[in-house]
Amino acid sequence: MLLTGNYRLTVARVKHALQGIDAWLLVANSRGINVWCAATGGLLTHHDVVSVVKTSGIESRVEHRELILPQLAATGIEERRVRELTGWRIRWGPVEAADVPAWLARDRQKTPAMCRVTFPWLRRLELAVAWAFPISLMAFLLWPLWSAAVPVLVMMVWGLSLTMFLSFPIYERGLRRPARTVGWVFFNFGPWGVLLIFWALTLVVLVLHATYTGEFSWSLLARWALASLIVILILGLDLTGSTPTYKSGLHADRHLRIHLDLVRCQGASRCEVVCPVGVFVVDREHHRAHLPARERCVQCGACIVQCPCDALYFQAPDGRIVPPETLRRYKLNLLGKRMVQVR
Repeated sequence: MLLTGNYRLTVARVKHALQGIDAWLLVANSRGINVWCAATGGLLTHHDVVSVVKTSGIESRVEHRELILPQLAATGIEERRVRELTGWRIRWGPVEAADVPAWLARDRQKTPAMCRVTFPWLRRLELAVAWAFPISLMAFLLWPLWSAAVPVLVMMVWGLSLTMFLSFPIYERGLRRPARTVGWVFFNFGPWGVLLIFWALTLVVLVLHATYTGEFSWSLLARWALASLIVILILGLDLTGSTPTYKSGLHADRHLRIHLDLVRCQGASRCEVVCPVGVFVVDREHHRAHLPARERCVQCGACIVQCPCDALYFQAPDGRIVPPETLRRYKLNLLGKRMVQVR
């Protein structure tokens, strides 16, 4: 028995992955949004899970009471609340729907790779093309006003899109790790630092090209500087919503740091099971969790929401504590503020 949200692409991929497998699939109301975004934003919670379990009639069709949820829904669906309200036991499946058959074949034991959110080059290429194609078509609207600029503008759109998406792993590390080099700009200014650097590089290329062709002038540079800035700003806005770990500069949560209370920790291992970036390792012999990869944390809060011991919490740079009850009660709005209250 598996459950997913009603984002059309997600449902199609889960159904494709389950071909030939004897299983039921429940589709909860995630308001047409993908599982991770819906759960993080309070649009897919344990209430939605309870609702679809109770109204679907599935309880009369199966003898067991185990429900497989997508791992990325752990940011908003409280496992223990589902169990209390329905009696169903929750098991967290793999991140990728394509891994479900292999996971089931392994007796529902996840490999580390099945727990990780990735953004491989092929997906980055797909998104780059999906963004550049319609924007480059829009560039032709300038043909009556500035026909000579359209081919260059189209090349700029494709060049910036491919460069920003394909080089994502390079500056993503800088966004999470303060450094004394370029990474310092990324970490302290967030996406704005990334856009600033790409804009500066674009201007350098424009100046070199104009100088080489003998067409350099300050008025020409000003026009192209404005055009490239508009393209980069539009791309930057889309980039923050198109990648799995890249938060907008408006999201205050990106500065939060995960902490573990060793007194409370009992090694329940929920943190290790639901973390999408492999921050945790649980010592099952001594019943203690460890954070060997704390710097990878993307502040999704899944570990805090699911920890039965309330041993995890966020801390802001100013020392402010964000306790588990806050993350369970309030979800993120589009600006990254915890203002959406779970029913």
